[in-house]
Amino acid sequence: MIYPTQRAVWLVAAAAPVALAVGIVAPGAWVAALAWVVLMVVLVVVDALLAPPLGSARLSIATPAAIHVGETFDLAPRLEQDTRVLPAAFAAEISGPLEREGPRTSTRFRAVRRGRAVVEALWARHAGPMGLAWRQTRRPGGQAIAVMPDIRPVRDEGMRQYLNSQHTGLRMRRDSGEGQEFQVLTDFQPGMERRTIDWKASAKHASLLAREYQTERDNAVVFAVDAGRAMSDPVGGVPRVDRAVSAALLAAFVALKSGDRVRLYSFAARPQVDSGTLSGTRGFARLHHAAADIDYGTDESNYTLSLVTLDGRLERRSLVVLFTEFTDPTSAELMLAAAQRMLKRHRLLFVLFRDDELEGIQDAEPKDADDVVRATVAHALLRERRIVIERLRRMGVDVIEAPAEAMALRLVERYLRHRERVA
Repeated sequence: MIYPTQRAVWLVAAAAPVALAVGIVAPGAWVAALAWVVLMVVLVVVDALLAPPLGSARLSIATPAAIHVGETFDLAPRLEQDTRVLPAAFAAEISGPLEREGPRTSTRFRAVRRGRAVVEALWARHAGPMGLAWRQTRRPGGQAIAVMPDIRPVRDEGMRQYLNSQHTGLRMRRDSGEGQEFQVLTDFQPGMERRTIDWKASAKHASLLAREYQTERDNAVVFAVDAGRAMSDPVGGVPRVDRAVSAALLAAFVALKSGDRVRLYSFAARPQVDSGTLSGTRGFARLHHAAADIDYGTDESNYTLSLVTLDGRLERRSLVVLFTEFTDPTSAELMLAAAQRMLKRHRLLFVLFRDDELEGIQDAEPKDADDVVRATVAHALLRERRIVIERLRRMGVDVIEAPAEAMALRLVERYLRHRERVA
């Protein structure tokens, strides 16, 4: 396509005041301005013909396969004709969680949230030798860019916790704990859990005996992220689902380093992302990319469908770490029912972000009647929340409730405790 440049437009526009002045002084000479306009049109056409055609030109960009939230990058477009690079102006259309930095023709973008961006189209303009005409070409894109959460600020601290938990090399021994592989019968000691008592063996030997199991290795850990409407609400200025994904990735990194098998699963009204079971530190890259596909939901979470689907896909007993949020008693009841079914085969760890904003409203000193109403409503919501958490714990579900900033490290610490069976 051929378009006039800004220089050509200004030169043509300059004919208008000249034609007006000439028309006042010499009314018959105004046609000179019209001749100037015709001349400029001819020059634009000639300039366009002198510019090389772009039909066979190659337009390329350098798109990263993945970037972290908050990072900026430049597409660095190049327009090449045969073996030489043509000077050109560029523009790009990108859909997804990217924000253009600068004017509309800028090719520099910043990742504002997690997700997957796609380069929809590219434009390139090359000016003729007189600078009066553009030759423009448009090429379809299709390149995908995964925008992933940045866990680097807390990954080092998580690795320190992992290394501190390792005692390999101190002495040779078999690890005992609460795994599934039976090891030995031992005398019941104060502090042991009552469910470990072997009543038949105790009756036979006339003393209280407990079963001791070998601690499991190669554990299966599932990080299930609720991406429904409640999890899209912000806590500390960041959506809960983003904080959940960051915490899950950090804990998954430590789990893979520990030799466990890890799976990332997300759901809202229906199941969304399922990474499948991954093992080894090389599997973390696939897990990290899968996290970019976890979308922000606007529907209520369907715990029954999503957790039953997950249960059907798991072939062995697993530790299911569920990141979720509940806002009303009805959704909480459905969540509790689904958790009860999961407990028949798996161990559950619920992860909840402490609502500091709601607690602040409850504890703030009231100044008028509206403040009293807000504090009362906040107190009722927090009371219902505490009731649900207590019901979960009585069912045998482990629950973490922590501030958003501390959640990632708290989860790593709790995972390590579960892995060593001392929790």
